[in-house]
Amino acid sequence: MKMRKENYPLVSFIVGFLVWLSATILFRMAGQYFFIVDNALVMVFLYILLIPALGILSTTVFNKFKLNNLESIKSAAIMVLPGMLLDTLCIQFFEKTFPNMPEIYSKTFASWLMFAYAVVLLSGLLRKKEAAKS
Repeated sequence: MKMRKENYPLVSFIVGFLVWLSATILFRMAGQYFFIVDNALVMVFLYILLIPALGILSTTVFNKFKLNNLESIKSAAIMVLPGMLLDTLCIQFFEKTFPNMPEIYSKTFASWLMFAYAVVLLSGLLRKKEAAKS
């Protein structure tokens, strides 16, 4: 099924929301098992894991709609918007949102989230121009 190019803002928003929702549910249910702030190796791995995971996800959206550089930047901004807005509440009410993790984790969690959003934004900003098609 071919998606119409003009639908990329809506799809970008939906993808961003679904990623936020999935991650929030995952952290609420099992965050204590893998978000181990006291283990530097685990935390480095979690930060590094975001680069290919979110880079591939965002690039897939850009490629699906054949977005140019400016459209890719717009798509990336739209993708991070739902999560950035909703995560302000998740961080503010960390102990209620993520009762399985100590509140002291909230700073590291917020840092990790900002890094995740930066990865998506950078994937839009650093997108290479597609070769001209004949």
